[in-house]
Parts: sequence; structure tokens; C-alpha cells
Amino acid sequence: MLWQIERSNACVSHAGSQLWGNFACLGVMLEGFTWGLTILLMIVGLVGVIVPLLPGTTLILAAAIIHKLILPADLSWMVVGFIALFWLFSILADFGGVIVGTRLFGGSKWGMAGASGGAFVGLFISLPALLLGTIFGAMAAEKLIAKKTSRQSLKAGIGAATGFLISTVARCACAFVMIALFAIATLSGRT
Repeated sequence: MLWQIERSNACVSHAGSQLWGNFACLGVMLEGFTWGLTILLMIVGLVGVIVPLLPGTTLILAAAIIHKLILPADLSWMVVGFIALFWLFSILADFGGVIVGTRLFGGSKWGMAGASGGAFVGLFISLPALLLGTIFGAMAAEKLIAKKTSRQSLKAGIGAATGFLISTVARCACAFVMIALFAIATLSGRT
């Protein structure tokens, strides 16, 4: 923070030179705007990890890339690459969680499709509705389309919900690792 105070004093101390003062102030303002945008995108990204309507880890990755492009000295491309790797892990966890959960509990492709449809409907209502939509969507698809028994349908619905919860935990872990990598790289001064 001390370096920011010294940089902001550059706006005041060099105000006599109109050209230098304008460039110095513009640099400080751009840096402040970049940090503000980065932090905002990362906070919205964390919310998006839980709320499926927002692209959670994608916003965190976008924040890191934007920060690197505007303030290249703060972050190396290697760190951005590691952040992108954890973004890829979060995407795989997102798709794999419900599919694996439904399959492990005996669901079919119809159960997976029903879980996705139920989750889509539930996300417009609330987080509990999202979870219940996943369960009921898988159950309805298994019962009505795959012609499975009520017990098999319930088992597939529970599997879909379990997979959804596991993928949410995995996405949260990836998001926190992404933000930690960014924070360590930018705040330590080593890129």
C-alpha cells in the first residue's frame, strides 16, 4: 500500500508540470480502476460458483487475464496459466459431478438429462429449488422416459443431487485456489 501512496503523491508533487501531472494521475487512476475491476470480478466469480446463472470460475479467470493485460508487471503468464488450469478443473468437475453421481446411483442418460433440465428450472427460483430440481428432474426422466421403477428413479435423483453437491464443492475449491494463486503472485511481488 505504501507504493500506492507514493504514486498518488506523484499527481500532487508534479502538478506544476501539466503534461507530467496528467500522465502520472492517469497511471494511478488506471491502476486503481484495474484493481477495482479485478476484485469486483473475483467477488462476483465467487458468488457464481454457488449460483449457476453466473459463470463463476470463468469470471475469476477473466479477472486475472484482464489484470495481466492492463498491469503486466503484477502477474506472470505462468501464474495465469496455472489459474487457467484450475479453471479447466472446475469445468470438468461441473460436468463430471452430475454425470458421475447419476451413473453411480444407477441412472441412465435420461436421468442425467432430466437432472440438467430440473437444475435449469430450479436455478431461476432459489438454491434449494436448484437442488430439488436436480433430484426431481432425474426422477421424472427415469420414471417417465426410461420406464424405471420409483425406487430406481429415486436412487438416480439422489445420485444426481449428490453429484451436484460434489461438483459445487470442487468448483469452490478451484475458485479459492485460483484467487489464492492470484493474490500470492500479485502481493508477494514475485511473478
